[in-house]
Amino acid sequence: MIIIDADPGQDDAVAILAALGSPDDLEVLGIAAVAGNVPLDLTVRNSLALVELAGRTDVPVYAGSVRPMVNSPVTAEYVHGATGLEGADLQTPTTEPAAGHACDWIVEILMDHADAEVTVCTLGPLTNIGLALVREPRIAPKIRELVMMGGSFFEGGNTTPAAEFNVYVDPHSAHVVFTSGIPIVMMPLDVTHKALTTPERLKLFVDMGTPAGTAVAGMLDFYNRWDMEKYGMPGGPLHDPTVIAYLLDPEIFGGKEVHVHIETAPGATQGMTIVDWWGVTDHEPNAMVMNQIDADRFFALLADRIGRLG
Repeated sequence: MIIIDADPGQDDAVAILAALGSPDDLEVLGIAAVAGNVPLDLTVRNSLALVELAGRTDVPVYAGSVRPMVNSPVTAEYVHGATGLEGADLQTPTTEPAAGHACDWIVEILMDHADAEVTVCTLGPLTNIGLALVREPRIAPKIRELVMMGGSFFEGGNTTPAAEFNVYVDPHSAHVVFTSGIPIVMMPLDVTHKALTTPERLKLFVDMGTPAGTAVAGMLDFYNRWDMEKYGMPGGPLHDPTVIAYLLDPEIFGGKEVHVHIETAPGATQGMTIVDWWGVTDHEPNAMVMNQIDADRFFALLADRIGRLG
């Protein structure tokens, strides 16, 4: 059983569609939308459009946090376009979001389950999860593990020289999560920058000829442009689907149990994930941080699952 917490975003969209295309492996309890790549009203709308595209309106979508815990909002329309899902011609959703706030729902559904029964998948800023933990710390042992896309270490930042976007947007919530005792699996830029959507891999989705495949191909074609120009790579990094791929096939990835500290102080390093990769401190590990990926196997898995949506 999983909870998806997301700020769609084209790469979030691919992750959500892959999860919804894997009902035999992943029971998606719901999607909690959070402000991040675009403002909350759009991340809610985009989440609803994706469950409709997947034919999975049985999965509820909850509206969550409109802004970070402490800092002012930061968005990324310069990457994702005005709606967050530019490149796909999606229908305006007719499904309504579920009643109640996403943070309340996260607390309620976790408290309704046994310890270590639910996995939380975070694809955006950690605001919803951080606030839920502040409201009800007893949810921490309910979480089997929290698999997140965020952070970086040897790769550097993509929003500031020190910080990756998801952690930079809400470092205070990230600090709450990383000091909660929840088992964490972290997919940083050091992994996602090895998962490039090259033309050959994009063709996997183009060739599907299905509504989901066509939408993914269009979104990724749009999304690629920014990072390819910025980094000079042969394709854009595909960040958030690494979270879902890990749940479906963890052998795709390799990493190390280390201690991660979140820098919250204002200044040039705010939002930095300080990863003690070489164990130079006496801090106990608090996260499995990945730095290896079989990219071809990763894209084949995504194509298989999204291809099942028809």
